[in-house]
Amino acid sequence: MTNEHGQVLYKTSTPFRFGARTTTLYKVVPNTDPDDMRDHLEAIGEIEWHAIGPSVMRLHGQAMMTDTFIPRHGIRGRKRTFKGPGGLPYRWDMDFKFVRLSRNDATRQELARFHRQRIGIIGSRRDPYLDVDLAVMHMLDMVVLTFIYVEKLRMDKERRAR
Repeated sequence: MTNEHGQVLYKTSTPFRFGARTTTLYKVVPNTDPDDMRDHLEAIGEIEWHAIGPSVMRLHGQAMMTDTFIPRHGIRGRKRTFKGPGGLPYRWDMDFKFVRLSRNDATRQELARFHRQRIGIIGSRRDPYLDVDLAVMHMLDMVVLTFIYVEKLRMDKERRAR
């Protein structure tokens, strides 16, 4: 994941293995050594994907079971809610065409939206990107980790529907 200037902010890794797979989220940490201008990656979170039972998310060492931290809601389970810092409620909505984060209150203020890749058959080609509002920059690590989780759920549902 990069910013609008193309600078890498986050990277993920999900090595192939049989059984439970783990996605690790790395954050780029700027290097303070003027003789070494390379940035370094620091593992800040992970998701242990479980086919049976809840998956486990870890962020900055804190473990959270997905069935309690980010439970499903809605008739088709396309909504996931969680509490951010300070106990504020947030909600991811997963639809065929988009994934959107909003406040889970009366305002329903949109705070992030994932724009899927366009291959350019109709309209111009576009790489996928996550557009994040400044209002949630203080919790960007949590936004990115929960986005990875809900986007994988959305992709899995889309794959099963084919």
